[in-house]
Amino acid sequence: MKTSLFISLLWSASLVFAGAAHADAGHHHADSDDAIGQPGLMVDVTRTVKIDMGDNMRFTPADIRVRQGETVRFLVSNSGKLKHEMVIGSAAQLAQHAALMRKMPEMEHEDPNQVTVEPGKNDELVWKFDRTGTVDFACLEPGHYEASMVGKIVAAPAKASSN
Repeated sequence: MKTSLFISLLWSASLVFAGAAHADAGHHHADSDDAIGQPGLMVDVTRTVKIDMGDNMRFTPADIRVRQGETVRFLVSNSGKLKHEMVIGSAAQLAQHAALMRKMPEMEHEDPNQVTVEPGKNDELVWKFDRTGTVDFACLEPGHYEASMVGKIVAAPAKASSN
């Protein structure tokens, strides 16, 4: 329990520091690999994206396109017989977290940027994309990340309003 709490706090702190490091709008890049967003609210959802996770160690779809300003509800299904998860973060954050999961495979955590789904079940993750750029997602169950169970979300500029 103490280990789970410590890891959750460590992961949350890394997200806070990543966000603070890029808080100045004049210093981020469109191709940045930071979180480019934050947990969203269900009342603000603009669309739902269905994602399947399977024992072939793949997300379907693995490449997702969104628009800046969108709040997306990811409906995440596990069609496999193994536990899977979807974790949103930078490549560096995901690699670091995957290393921790290898050391402590029984680690349980509930962070706003991730959802763990048991075999045959569904869950959801709501995320608001407040900047343009690219962010990664992955399954960090031991061995899954190493088997390339990863994907990308690209947030394009918001559509210009027509007046």
